[in-house]
Amino acid sequence: MTTNLGSFDRVFRLILGVVLLGAPFFSGLAFYESSTATIISVVAGLIMVATSAMKFCPLYRIFGIKTCRM
Repeated sequence: MTTNLGSFDRVFRLILGVVLLGAPFFSGLAFYESSTATIISVVAGLIMVATSAMKFCPLYRIFGIKTCRM
């Protein structure tokens, strides 16, 4: 795997991932009363945090996008 995420992209994904992970449990929004919405939010949050940590996004590779300076 080659790095294809830049610094800004990684930070944005990390923040968004943490928000998605915490939202169902701490927000109190009626939207998260559904277990389906909670599962989708947690899975999306985990994916965002994982891609940020690995500095690699499989979808970026498929579409040929690179946001890092190499």
